[in-house]
Amino acid sequence: MAMAPYLLIKVFWVAGVLLGLIPPQGMGVTQWVLLNTVTVGMAVIGILLALALVRPWGMRLPAAPLLFCGWIASGFLVSMLPYAALDSLTDPSDGTQVEQGASAPGWEAVFIQVSFVGMGLGLAVALPAYLRRRWPRTLTGRIGDRVAVDERQDGLARASAWLLVAGAVLSACWLYWAAGGTAGLASPAEPDTDGRLLMAVSAVWALVGSAGAWTTANRRPARLPRWLPTVALWLGSGSLFAWNAWRLPFTAYGAFVGPVADSAMPQNLGVAAAIQVIALVTGAAMLRVLVRTYATTIASPVAHPA
Repeated sequence: MAMAPYLLIKVFWVAGVLLGLIPPQGMGVTQWVLLNTVTVGMAVIGILLALALVRPWGMRLPAAPLLFCGWIASGFLVSMLPYAALDSLTDPSDGTQVEQGASAPGWEAVFIQVSFVGMGLGLAVALPAYLRRRWPRTLTGRIGDRVAVDERQDGLARASAWLLVAGAVLSACWLYWAAGGTAGLASPAEPDTDGRLLMAVSAVWALVGSAGAWTTANRRPARLPRWLPTVALWLGSGSLFAWNAWRLPFTAYGAFVGPVADSAMPQNLGVAAAIQVIALVTGAAMLRVLVRTYATTIASPVAHPA
C-alpha cells in the first residue's frame, strides 16, 4: 500500500510524456521514459517483495533472489530513514527533488516521500521477522558462537580489515564534502544543504557497514549479540551497493552526453566515478563476508508448520 502511490505517479509520468500531456523534466523524452520505466519496475519488485515477506507462499521462494531483493531494497530505503527524518526538519520547501533531473510539485513529492518512508519502515519490520521465521538461528546468539565452520574464515578476517579501511576512506571523503570541502567538486557552490546531509548519512553507513563486516568476520567482541553486527553489515553494505549502482550509470551518461544535476553527486565526473566504483565494490565485498559467514545457517532447512 505504501509503494502504490509511487508506482501510480511513475506510470502517470511515463504515460503523460508519451501522450504529450506533460513535458519531460530536465531531459529528453527517451531518457525520461527509460528512467521512469526502470523505476516502475523497481516499484513492482518492491511490492512483490513486501508480499513475499508476509504471505505464506514467501517461505517457499528460492532464498537467493529474495534475499538479494531484500538487501537492495533495504540499502535504498531503510538506510535512508535517518536522512528522511532529518531532511524533513531542514527542508521546508513545497517541492522535492525526487530523481536525477526531475522535480515534483508539492503533492506528488509528499506521496513519493510517503512511499519511500512507508516501504522503508515496512521492510525494517517485515524483513527481520521473515528471517527469524525462515532461518531462526541467523539473528540469535552471540557473535563469538560458531555459526558456520569455514576453513577460509581467516581469509574473511583479512578481507574485513581492508573493508574497514575502504569504509573509512569513503566516509572521510563524504564527510569532507558534507562539512564544506570543495576539492574534487564540479562547482565550489555545490552541494546544497540537502546534498550535504545525504553525503553525511552515506558516510555513517559506510563506517557502520565496514565495522559490521570486521566484527562479523573476526567474531569480536565475542559476547556481542549477533543481530547487531548482522544488521549493521546488511544495511551498510546494501546502502553502498544500491545507491552507487544507481548513480554510476548517471555518471557514465554525464561523461558521454552531459552532466546530470544531482546534489548527491556534485563531484567532477572522474572523482564521482572513482568514489562510486569503490563504494560499489566495497558493498559487494561486505555482502560476501555476510554470505560466507552465514551460508551454512541459511542452507539449513527449517520445519514449517502446516
